[in-house]
Amino acid sequence: MTTTEIETPHGPARVSLHSADQGVAALLLGHGAGGGIEAPDLVAVARAARAADVHVALVEQPYRVAGRRAPASAKQLDTAWLAVAEHLAATTYDELPLVFGGRSSGARVACRTAEAGQAEAVLCLAFPEHPPGRPEKSRQNELDAVPVPTLVIQGERDPFGMPRPGPHHEIVTVPGDHSLKADLDAVSRAASEWLARVLRPLVE
Repeated sequence: MTTTEIETPHGPARVSLHSADQGVAALLLGHGAGGGIEAPDLVAVARAARAADVHVALVEQPYRVAGRRAPASAKQLDTAWLAVAEHLAATTYDELPLVFGGRSSGARVACRTAEAGQAEAVLCLAFPEHPPGRPEKSRQNELDAVPVPTLVIQGERDPFGMPRPGPHHEIVTVPGDHSLKADLDAVSRAASEWLARVLRPLVE
């Protein structure tokens, strides 16, 4: 593992790079609003991706690097994420297919930036369909707008709701809540199987 800082319009982002043996693609993973890249589901998926021969970049947003707990605005999160993705695509992961992903808030960022960042696919962990107890505040449109294959791994008791499947995205439910900690093996298995399936036509 190596750690590097990448400049963005909103300050430096910190990126932890985990290399696979060959590396047929690269998975960029973002954290949730109040947590970091050490979240158990992110760690489990990063390990599963590397086992599937996919490089992993765990991305800490500039507000976290600066020591702030309150997340930045959606626009700033998206701009910083795209700056990191552009830098990695031009350097570390030159010519490799990119998969965007993240948990909770990071999943929303991955969805909103997938088209602009030319991601080949999107992996969402605990997509926050709506704020707890506020189903009328749906974020389903962010998911529906993603034009590439998308997987959502969702806890069956997630208080942030259950997204609806669509033409480009599928939902896999696992035991547990928003943390996805109850069955990390199920999370890893779902991510690994999906990565192998969506990347196969890109690397053949």
